[in-house]
Amino acid sequence: MANAPKTTTPAKNESGNSGNLFASLAIIICFIIGYLVWKFVMGAPSNFIDNNPVNQPLPGNYLGMVYHAGVVVPILIGLFLMVWVFAIERFIVINRASGTGNVGNFVRKIQTLINGGNIDSAIAECDKQKGSVANVVKAGLLKYKDVSGNTGLDSEKSVLAIQKEIEETTALEMPMLEKNMNVLATLVSIGTLTGLLGTVTGMIKAFSALATGGAPDSAKLANGISEALINTATGIATSTFAIVLYNILTAKIDNLTYSIDEAGFSIVQTYAANHK
Repeated sequence: MANAPKTTTPAKNESGNSGNLFASLAIIICFIIGYLVWKFVMGAPSNFIDNNPVNQPLPGNYLGMVYHAGVVVPILIGLFLMVWVFAIERFIVINRASGTGNVGNFVRKIQTLINGGNIDSAIAECDKQKGSVANVVKAGLLKYKDVSGNTGLDSEKSVLAIQKEIEETTALEMPMLEKNMNVLATLVSIGTLTGLLGTVTGMIKAFSALATGGAPDSAKLANGISEALINTATGIATSTFAIVLYNILTAKIDNLTYSIDEAGFSIVQTYAANHK
């Protein structure tokens, strides 16, 4: 049983490589979609006077207004899409890691079975539940059975062996849960900074319109201010959704971690109590 974590390492490495590939492709695709939406949806000729994107947007046409907000807009659209793509991907992975039933009920049932000495029944419950919590608990229970049948180990060494097995299995499961969370965390800052960049470029255009000789160019002034505000709003929206979704996902991961710790503690304490 001590070699069990090693046998799963290649699968975990393969999963990690596929996760990195997903992240890379998702980032590229989101930026491409962002550009296409900006260029062909927001920049569609029907959104502008005389069907010409160079002209002002039609009155009340917000797509045309956003198109005129500049080249920072497709970047912001790409970042906004990334927030939702990675959040949905994490929700799917974490829900799978939670297993087929309620994690809290599963842990309580496992505790009851362990306290009653029904180790085989507890292992069967892990097979039904599946998920990361069940994987860690099952590894601990199998090690529990292994050391119980080994009369050559004293109680203290057996407890340490069970703890080590649980820790090793947890170390294999946790990276899968936390993968790509750093992307969401980064988007919290990048969204605001990119929006600020668009704000600055818009204000530069606005002040350029004011700096012309004679009367200010009201159209260029309005476009510059509009660009600044649109980029600011989009950047703030991106960061807001990113931080909210990040916190929700972090809370879910913390709940799974707590469940693993609670079940692992019950296994160790039960063994220690029954093998004094």
